[in-house]
Amino acid sequence: MQDKIFERFEALFPDMVEFRRDLHMYPELSFHEVDTPKKVATFLKALGLEVQTEVGERGVVATLRGGKPGKTVALRADFDALPIHEENEVPYRSKVDGVMHACGHDVHTSGLLHVAKVLSEFREQLTGNVVFIHQFAEELVPGGAKFMVEDGCMEGVDAVFGAHVNSKEPLGRVGHCAGPSMANGDNFEITIHGAGGHAGMPHLTVDPVAIGGQLMSSLQQIVSRQTDPLEAAVVTVATFQAGDSFNVIPDTALLKGTARTFKPDVRENVEASIRSVARSTCEGLGASATVNYIKGYPAVVNDEAETARIARVARSLFGEDLVYEMTPMMGMEDFSYYLHKAPGAFVWVGGAMPDPSDVYPHHHPKFNVDEEAMLRIGKLFIGTVLDYLGEEAS
Repeated sequence: MQDKIFERFEALFPDMVEFRRDLHMYPELSFHEVDTPKKVATFLKALGLEVQTEVGERGVVATLRGGKPGKTVALRADFDALPIHEENEVPYRSKVDGVMHACGHDVHTSGLLHVAKVLSEFREQLTGNVVFIHQFAEELVPGGAKFMVEDGCMEGVDAVFGAHVNSKEPLGRVGHCAGPSMANGDNFEITIHGAGGHAGMPHLTVDPVAIGGQLMSSLQQIVSRQTDPLEAAVVTVATFQAGDSFNVIPDTALLKGTARTFKPDVRENVEASIRSVARSTCEGLGASATVNYIKGYPAVVNDEAETARIARVARSLFGEDLVYEMTPMMGMEDFSYYLHKAPGAFVWVGGAMPDPSDVYPHHHPKFNVDEEAMLRIGKLFIGTVLDYLGEEAS
């Protein structure tokens, strides 16, 4: 059966490309998706699936019930875009100023929709059910997955799988990582309250700029001196805002940054240390600090058995040379919320453009991927579903 499904799936490739390019031309930002979920729902309803809309507010969930009872496996794709002005000169360039699909979510969505289409054509031969989760707002904390899970999208699901296209890896190369694979992602804002004044008389001020410089240095010791060296953690100050004049010391300074960890206890310790270091550093120099710590997505922790399953399927489909074990990364993904409800795995699938001069990283104004990545991701999903449901290839 698998070979027949793949043959049919490959025949749908022109339709995949057309749908993907339509999404690419009309991108929508996180928490502002209106037309995209409508397009997704219309497509899924035409397949005769059980379709729920406005799941968690903007998500779409479709259920395919096989001809024979069995387990339920879920597949997830995201459909939000980014606040980036596209610089690609392609016929399907974004028509929305300042917004583009610069992370491949259009590829994920079209690919999964056509997986749903081809599996629906073979539904009577399936033993079990497949749930297709089309998620909004992956790019912006608190993310859409949390709200979709709270709205019940994972009820009755026995396992869940997700895949992300990788613009830097060769087409079809599959990276997997069992256990913690993507980090807890938290953000922080530290406002230093000093006392401004004339830049020529700094002794009459409590300079938040100078204190901010010292605080930046002190924060780096959270990882180097307050965290077990065998545990992974990152504390990065990415923004330092203070004043707007050559000769005026401002009253306040603002530091913004991110903290990345894997384990819950390390996450809590890093937060506590950021608060403590900010307070003690500022108070020791006559200022005060207000810390706003925003917890983002929890770590993606892939199930050992399900990661082994999807890796095995990938090797059988694409060969040993195109499947590799990844090291954990400090990026974050709200696919983690689905993994809190059922075992599963999140993998990366290569989709680098054929010409190396066209290869750009994710979130770049010239980001693009080889559209054949949709075929690779789709086949990986189909193969994993059939393996999980215990289908015999025939």
